Amino acid sequence: MFDRLAAIAARYDALTEQLADPAVLADPERYRVLAKEQADLESTVSMYRQYQELIRRRDETRALLGEALDAEWQALVRAELEVLERDLLAVEEKLKALLIPKDPNDEKNVVLEIRGAAGGEEAALFAADLFRMYSRYAEDKGWRVEVLDAHYTDLGGIKELVCLVNGRGAYSRLKYESGAHRVQRVPTTESGGRIHTSTATVAVLPEAEDVEVEILEKDLRIDTFASSGPGGQSVNTTMSAVRITHLPTGIVVTSQDERSQHRNKEKAMKVLRARLLEKYRQEAEAAYAVTRKSAVGSGERSERIRTYNFPQNRVTDHRINLTVHQLDAVLDGALDVIIEPLIIHDRAQRLAAIEMNAGRTGGKP
Repeated sequence: MFDRLAAIAARYDALTEQLADPAVLADPERYRVLAKEQADLESTVSMYRQYQELIRRRDETRALLGEALDAEWQALVRAELEVLERDLLAVEEKLKALLIPKDPNDEKNVVLEIRGAAGGEEAALFAADLFRMYSRYAEDKGWRVEVLDAHYTDLGGIKELVCLVNGRGAYSRLKYESGAHRVQRVPTTESGGRIHTSTATVAVLPEAEDVEVEILEKDLRIDTFASSGPGGQSVNTTMSAVRITHLPTGIVVTSQDERSQHRNKEKAMKVLRARLLEKYRQEAEAAYAVTRKSAVGSGERSERIRTYNFPQNRVTDHRINLTVHQLDAVLDGALDVIIEPLIIHDRAQRLAAIEMNAGRTGGKP
């Protein structure tokens, strides 16, 4: 790690020299590129230099312990040394986080898809619970949830729901939710008191920008129909709902939440862009044999990532073997108790991969 940090600091210093070069100053485009590169390195270099200063002060403080000091001074020096050691550990953890490449999608909005899976009506009711959980979580984060398309059961369960979560950093936290969620509880429709197991699937996609995915008009088939509500009844008589089929891939998206056909088409196109972006990302990763952890539409979708056990008031995330006995709080939106450990685990794995790669390349960045 420290070889990589030294190389980053050396690059930062080299950029400082280049930015002072008259030839670079006379070339606005080159100056812009170099200035951006330096700005991207600045926080890491600043933290690294802070770490080096703490190392220097710690070594000086250690040296004082070897001098002939009275007992009171020795105690003061040892106390100072403890503070410096704690500060060093804290800065080292920050440096590790800074070395991990950022996910370019982290700051994006999210297209969130929830579907009832195995378990019939109980699975659909659990899917509705998950939507409520994510809505509460989004509210706590100051994000806005906008339903794009939804299909309900007669009892208020969710067959399928697609929504847009608008908020800075939404994808950075919700991306860990993709996969199959399992619930173990006694359904309200169960007269014998037996515990049933049902599942719902969650897909989290970063919202795609127009420039990221090219969609040709000739590749689209757009159908309109009357919107429907719970139980399938028509909620209005106008043909405002929109179904868009992307002919080259066969991807179909619908939006019927708005009364305006134009707004429904706009929302449906957002979902289509996100699904196409995810499809192209999957294909690119597969081409390079990159293992995906939480891909949408792969075999991993059938594997449970989390279990919600009502009799034991327990939530278990199987990816990191984390169990918390706070089921009510989690379903009420207190998801950070699970998401934070997932983020820490992900960072640790990515940092280990960087260090392993650095070992193979002789420490070169």
